[in-house]
Amino acid sequence: MRIGIDLGGTKIEGIVLGADGDERARLRVATPQDGYAATVDAVARLVRDLEAQVGARCRVGVGHPGALSPATGLIKNANSTHLNGHPLDVDLKRALGRDEVRLSNDANCLAVSEASDGAAAGCQIVFGVILGTGVGGGVVVDGKPLTGAQAIAGEWGHNALPLPRDDERPGPRCYCGAIGCIETWLSGPALQGQFAARTGRTLRATDIAEAALVGDAEAAAEIERYCDRLARSLSIVINILDPHAIVLGGGLSRIAQLYRRVPERWKEYVFSERDSIATRLLPPKYGDSSGVRGAAWLWPESA
Repeated sequence: MRIGIDLGGTKIEGIVLGADGDERARLRVATPQDGYAATVDAVARLVRDLEAQVGARCRVGVGHPGALSPATGLIKNANSTHLNGHPLDVDLKRALGRDEVRLSNDANCLAVSEASDGAAAGCQIVFGVILGTGVGGGVVVDGKPLTGAQAIAGEWGHNALPLPRDDERPGPRCYCGAIGCIETWLSGPALQGQFAARTGRTLRATDIAEAALVGDAEAAAEIERYCDRLARSLSIVINILDPHAIVLGGGLSRIAQLYRRVPERWKEYVFSERDSIATRLLPPKYGDSSGVRGAAWLWPESA
């Protein structure tokens, strides 16, 4: 059996999968807000509690924000900034008493899950998107995550918003230090903030989408702007990677309008015939459990 851990900014979720991919146990705890060491301890306790439930020692995979730097062996680029600068793999192996713990970016885990037995099963090239507190991306080719020379493959969220309109220049400053990153336009907090600034109303991102569906004109206009920005951003991914499927994850993946309007809008931007773009935009089969399942699938059946 294998354990998958999804290490998020507000929650840590763990799951045990059998060799057949069936779920055997699941636990969720709040992510400690008092530093890195407490987070490592929380992950280790969660793994031990899951193993106690199933009565077996399991292989462990962890999906986390950011990446392990090939140059330093330390976490970098995590929007959960307390992780940055630490050897998370070394510390988890020590805390768990294991020779190996497999780690991968959380968006890679989403893509692995959905490419393995999810919405994009059978697709050769899959791009997994996290639309939540941050904006992440991961690439899977033939069922395996693509890491890259800098371990940043798929990190589209920290490129500038493509084809910016006059009212989108220069753009908001990102936590990474750059200005106008895709994440500053497409994250959940960004959507909420843009709507509040335009209307004076405070709604969660998914509530804006729900309001749009029942005829709220201000909400509908905001969602349409969001769809166009997402279409522009994904068109660059399609032009470079040409994936067979793009699967959305994160809280904003529940916005139903995305799956119709974004492919309609990206026809204007993708470098191909407008009416024959084969890339599919898909909701995750496993919802917000895709990441944790993908972390477990970092250990294939033959491992």
